[in-house]
Amino acid sequence: MRAVLCAAPGELALIDATPPALQPGWVRVGIRHIGICGTDYHIFEGSHPFLEYPRIMGHELSGVVLDANGSTTLAAGDPVVINPYLPCYHCPACLEGKTNCCETLKVIGVHADGGMAEKITMPEANLYPAEGISLRDAAMVEFLSIGAHAVRRTELRPGARVLVVGGGPIGLGVAFFARIAGGEVTLLDAAPDKVESARALGFAAAGLDDLEGDDFKARKGTGFDAVFDSTGSIKAMNQSLFHVRSGGAYTLVGVIKGDLVWPDQEIHRRELTIRGSRNATKADFEHVMASIRSGLVPTDKLATHATTLERVPLDLPVWTHQRTGLIKAIITV
Repeated sequence: MRAVLCAAPGELALIDATPPALQPGWVRVGIRHIGICGTDYHIFEGSHPFLEYPRIMGHELSGVVLDANGSTTLAAGDPVVINPYLPCYHCPACLEGKTNCCETLKVIGVHADGGMAEKITMPEANLYPAEGISLRDAAMVEFLSIGAHAVRRTELRPGARVLVVGGGPIGLGVAFFARIAGGEVTLLDAAPDKVESARALGFAAAGLDDLEGDDFKARKGTGFDAVFDSTGSIKAMNQSLFHVRSGGAYTLVGVIKGDLVWPDQEIHRRELTIRGSRNATKADFEHVMASIRSGLVPTDKLATHATTLERVPLDLPVWTHQRTGLIKAIITV
């Protein structure tokens, strides 16, 4: 089968790979679409801290069942969304239903070879019927689920004033599901193109130069009820906390290797609730699919770039260094 291999930082090639073998409880899927994630760009750049090369990337996936391997819930030809997280199901987090933060969690495309290929095998439990949505849109469910999960963990109330810091795909996912939850959403980003993209998607948006403006100050008031940081920038993550009102919530969606430092008196004075949010669960995937079916997520506007498996070694390096106007690039197999 054809697959795209990142042999080392900066080295991509279309290869002929051996199709993965089936094992009991696993299903063979023909990949149809792949979303290129920020993680994939970091792997190509060599800046991912937890990766061993060579690696077949790809974890934002949709496909069609090729061999159900005795499944009682799936049949050959079924379109599916693929959950790329492989939990142990035995640790305390898994036993509480928090498989998204399993103690030994593996993510395909990162800790194991992924789906930037023609075929993949996955546990039956990781395959969700893609009913009522296109296979292209099905490849966007995973990244949107990360935002949906962060919003669900934060327990937003209708009418809550929400600030999303970071206007990349994950930040936009947070913004959409905060709006779906009834929040009044403002998005903040340092990049002018991301600010314009957010405004085009119907969000109030601000750049760094707008922070002292009357419009932003009016929306902020004494602070936002909930602030989500999806930047993956230590500087932004340390500063975003100061936008939260007393008694409010601060949720960290982006992740980066390093230390966050906050003044203790600010956390105590405001009695803030600080959360980390990692990955997503089946409930979040289902919420995203239902929202797409209901027309609440404008997927046509999110899928800004397209390529094929053959062209990935040519296109992905370009997009790694030039992402102006890029929200989500989708590979068609």
